[in-house]
Amino acid sequence: MKRLMLADFRSYADLHLDVGEAPLVALVGDNGAGKTNLIEALSLFTPGRGLRRADFSELARLGGRGGFAVSATLASAFDEIRLGIGSEPTADGGAGRKCRVDGTAVASASAFAEYVRVVWLTPALDGLFSGAAGDRRRFLDRLVLAVDAGHGTRVNAFEKAMRGRNRLLAEDAPHRAWLDAVEREVAELGVAVAAARAETVARLAALIEATRDDASPFPSAELRLEGEIEAMVNTTAAVEVEDHYRRLLRDGRARDKAAGRTLAGPQTSELVVHHRAKAMPAGQCSTGEQKALLIGLVLAHARLVATMSGIAPLVLMDEVAAHLDPRRRAALYRELGALGSQVWMTGADPALFADLPDGSARFLVTSGVVTRYAATEI
Repeated sequence: MKRLMLADFRSYADLHLDVGEAPLVALVGDNGAGKTNLIEALSLFTPGRGLRRADFSELARLGGRGGFAVSATLASAFDEIRLGIGSEPTADGGAGRKCRVDGTAVASASAFAEYVRVVWLTPALDGLFSGAAGDRRRFLDRLVLAVDAGHGTRVNAFEKAMRGRNRLLAEDAPHRAWLDAVEREVAELGVAVAAARAETVARLAALIEATRDDASPFPSAELRLEGEIEAMVNTTAAVEVEDHYRRLLRDGRARDKAAGRTLAGPQTSELVVHHRAKAMPAGQCSTGEQKALLIGLVLAHARLVATMSGIAPLVLMDEVAAHLDPRRRAALYRELGALGSQVWMTGADPALFADLPDGSARFLVTSGVVTRYAATEI
């Protein structure tokens, strides 16, 4: 990523930020200065709603024209490529999304996957291992999305089909043919979602095992995906899994009607993570161990994305170094430098980035203004 340009995005009325070829980019500033807004803008160049999961209508600058624009210039082997995403206000008060590649309109952010892949780590993920299973499923879907740009569309369609089934079941006398049809759709989409998740977990687990370093301050994770459908997709033909899932749905209609929701399927699966060296569930590890384990998992995922897509991903890390001791912080910078990716990091204390390797870029962020500074200046 060579340049980032913003117009009426969050706290930025107009910004042109040139980072050149810097592999590591540090954004330093007080809380509320707008550091996270910058990496959120970059996270929009991937399917979904970005690292804050915000609606597009929330991204436009207060007091601005109502819409916003984000543009990023990438360096390629032969030329530069410019990606653009933004919105214009609609008559109903919403926000119409627009995506462009070199000025040409494209259907969605999925088109950006040909040029850039994005992974991120934010403080919102700190409680991932001890939180709800749904949080881990969303995290897993983000991992899958980085290697399969169509995964988000499948997940959305699956969830929509499930909602349709739940509405039918809530009726006093639902039409059986309609239920059969919607359950066929749920089964087809659910098996596709489960298969994509299972494949990504298997590939990531294999990469972690192949690159395992017990001396690393970022411990290796042991991953497993639990769920009836997920277990079947690894050993059974997809059409047979779909038939099995349809039978589960049909036989569970009375139960699901009473529960008010569908109780069988990929929406109930669980991503199980263990600290490999300690053979301990991640949720039972100390806070510091969970953070280190999560960093190791994200680094491994970045390597997997590069391997599967042929594109070293853009890595976004919000406040990642703030709670690391000096040894782990130095190790993190070494690991990030070895990724071959460009990494954007945020932090409130300039001292956190004093030991970045040569060639890194440091920027001071103050109330919507971004200026470059040298390591010796602050």
